[in-house]
Amino acid sequence: MKKELQRRVDRIVDLLDQKKAEDIQVFDLHDKEYLTQAVIIATTLGDKHTLALLDYLKEDLKPAGETFVAVDEGEQWTVVDLGDIMVHLMVPEYRAKYNLEEFLDSLGKREVTSNEE
Repeated sequence: MKKELQRRVDRIVDLLDQKKAEDIQVFDLHDKEYLTQAVIIATTLGDKHTLALLDYLKEDLKPAGETFVAVDEGEQWTVVDLGDIMVHLMVPEYRAKYNLEEFLDSLGKREVTSNEE
């Protein structure tokens, strides 16, 4: 992953970790045929936490120059499209049901984050 992209991903992961998101995983897809270069998946503590995490991302990232290309906002699953980074925030039930990790593992390598150790 390029240095600038890694810096941005790290910023997002750090913010999610500080705001109590769980099981944060990063998928490096920069050299794969996928619509984005990196995907971040995080489990939320519930519906309101999902929406709060989106607000935290907007408050922190917009002033830093991040462009929110699109946001598909929901209480159980919110997707944030930052162009070359996609962030999925999901309640535990949705994360287990849709198991994006299996699909993304088949495309690229996964980075272990601090709260997986």
